[in-house]
Amino acid sequence: MDEIVVTLFRTLIVFLVLVILFRFMGKKELGEISLLDVIVSLLVAELAVISIEDTSISMVKGFAPVFLLIFLQGMLGTIGLKNQSFHKLVEGTPIIMIEKGEIVEENLRKQGLTLADILFQLRRENVSDLREVEYAILERSGVLSVFKKGDNSFTLPLVLDGEIQENNLEIVNKTKNWLITELQKIGYSQMENILYCSYMNEEFHIQKKEHGA
Repeated sequence: MDEIVVTLFRTLIVFLVLVILFRFMGKKELGEISLLDVIVSLLVAELAVISIEDTSISMVKGFAPVFLLIFLQGMLGTIGLKNQSFHKLVEGTPIIMIEKGEIVEENLRKQGLTLADILFQLRRENVSDLREVEYAILERSGVLSVFKKGDNSFTLPLVLDGEIQENNLEIVNKTKNWLITELQKIGYSQMENILYCSYMNEEFHIQKKEHGA
């Protein structure tokens, strides 16, 4: 009976601590969960089970590695916010899987996907013919974003947090020099002052960083 009470008590403590920790990690939609989030969540879950089952381990000792994992995730996230190259290394980058109605076979192989996988994702988006697709992009979360031909909502960021997105420039058939020149024409000479910049219908949408950001 005592063992049951102890187990229930430890379960309650573990539950409350995990709720607090995951609240600290911040809210994310299911589709936005990254590979790093998955790894941390799996490790935390395993460590939590050990803390509940092994009563010979104190709660403090059992949660020490959990706190370390959460700290590391937060630290990596902070570094990623300040350094896009590091963020890409840890989280990966979106990959074009379909361009103007044609499968990008090289990217398909690199991602270890089959044509059947892509077609399945297209059917989920109510797309039955590849020719309907202008672009299909595999996001970092593993979700396939599909943009149909004639879809005016399709736009890509050309500058994120002060850094030029050269991959996206290639997609829209523009160059880095073109972007710098065009932004200078409208008064933006320093990329580091731009939080977000996209280009659609020959117009820029730009948001400047707040002072001190």
